[in-house]
Amino acid sequence: MAAWRRHRLADRTWHAPEGISNHHSAERCAPPDAVKNGCEHYGHTSHFMAMLAAMNPPVKIRNPCPPGACDCERERLEAEDADLRILKLTRDAEITLLERLGRVESLEDLQHMQRRIFEQLGVRVDIAPGFNEVRTMRGISIVVEKKTGLCRKTRKRVASAIRSALEARPQIAYQLLNANDLLRDA
Repeated sequence: MAAWRRHRLADRTWHAPEGISNHHSAERCAPPDAVKNGCEHYGHTSHFMAMLAAMNPPVKIRNPCPPGACDCERERLEAEDADLRILKLTRDAEITLLERLGRVESLEDLQHMQRRIFEQLGVRVDIAPGFNEVRTMRGISIVVEKKTGLCRKTRKRVASAIRSALEARPQIAYQLLNANDLLRDA
């Protein structure tokens, strides 16, 4: 069994768990406090830091649009109070989202997707019967909120995916019309 050694980190003393070698090479394990600072006693970054970095890969963010090609105003996201959730919508995540929107099975499923889009990206998607008479799926109003960092093309694709899901499953459109009371103005 490895010898027990003590490492002094700030005000705390940490003992290595039984069976863990506590020698001072790159393979040594460090206490949780050393995650932020590395081992202060020996002045090197712990193996635990490398292990933690491998478990938590950096978050991927969306690549910026070419200058002048989009109206997303991504440069406004550099402000301190900007909502950066929209940057999580990478090209791959967008494709996955569009596929999922195309597979909605019911009005409840569609409303669940609306909530998830708002929670994860901060974008509101409003789906309601249009102001005029609804004769086709084109009469249903699908509005994807304009948000800093969200491209015009992406907004169009989301609305198109929802519209194609409604066309493929008309019962969802009927449920939507019933939920919004067809006779509300009568």
